[in-house]
Amino acid sequence: MSEEVFDIVDEENNIIGQAPRSKCHGDPSLIHRTAHVVVYHTDGRILLQKRSCKKDLLGGFWDTAVGGHLDLGETFEQGAAREMHEELGLPLETDLQYLCDWKIRNEVESENVRIFKTVSDGPFNFDQDEIDEVRFWSREELLDPEHHVTFTPNLIEEAKYLLGESDE
Repeated sequence: MSEEVFDIVDEENNIIGQAPRSKCHGDPSLIHRTAHVVVYHTDGRILLQKRSCKKDLLGGFWDTAVGGHLDLGETFEQGAAREMHEELGLPLETDLQYLCDWKIRNEVESENVRIFKTVSDGPFNFDQDEIDEVRFWSREELLDPEHHVTFTPNLIEEAKYLLGESDE
């Protein structure tokens, strides 16, 4: 299987080139794009995925229900719908609502993220090569520091933002 190639963008999401995944994950100067989908239960709980232990980054940690890199030339909306279908088995036509844009910057990578939301109680047919488990979490569980040791760093910040507990 050939390596994924991502569009490289500037701070405003203008495409300025392409680079393979292996270069993007290790060179924070290569900004690439991802889409996240926050899946709410009708009772307000938020679905999380436990990343497969086989993943190259943060395997075994809890993360946003849906998150993935955009394919070459793909819009955020197209990427969000595709990833939601691939990762959870939800229909491509599932209603997505824009929440916000987010920037992830760390020593490993730089991502411009567009976050969407949807409401679904399941069932979920998740990709077992990508995800070990999915479950809904309450507000209290998401904000409990004891759980944060099992969360990706990005999820901790995203959850605080979604729950109105962030300084941003």
